Amino acid sequence: MAASESQPGAVLEIGTHWRQLVRNWGDGRNYRAAIDTDSVSLQFDLEETGRTLTVRFMTTKRLLVAFVTDGHSLRHDQLAVAAAASNAWNTEQLNPMLSVWDVRGPRPCLAGVCDLPLTCRVTQADFDALASDWVERARQMFLRCHEVFKL
Repeated sequence: MAASESQPGAVLEIGTHWRQLVRNWGDGRNYRAAIDTDSVSLQFDLEETGRTLTVRFMTTKRLLVAFVTDGHSLRHDQLAVAAAASNAWNTEQLNPMLSVWDVRGPRPCLAGVCDLPLTCRVTQADFDALASDWVERARQMFLRCHEVFKL
């Protein structure tokens, strides 16, 4: 690790240091982590619903993507309500963007997505604040889906 990376206020490029930034943020909150070659997944309990939220960070060619789900599979008869919940959330809040994922697959689910360009440069503290905001918004999003839409 370069000296500038170990300094508390060091400005780091997301594309190069995203794994370090995500791990440090998760470690600071005692989130359960699973790390593989393409992603870093962090889990925490959504106590109000008895479910666990998973935030999976991964990259595309240009973006760091945070994909959030509560692990709840939707039944076929819930897809229209889930689409309506997504539309309502996105119209009112937009972040994270809420979608119904894997609609034709065996286990469709609700998922929120946030992203950052890989060329962004941030300090660990700034990344922590942003990722914490994403998680808080995702928490609110899934609570709303559970309470209002019964998903």
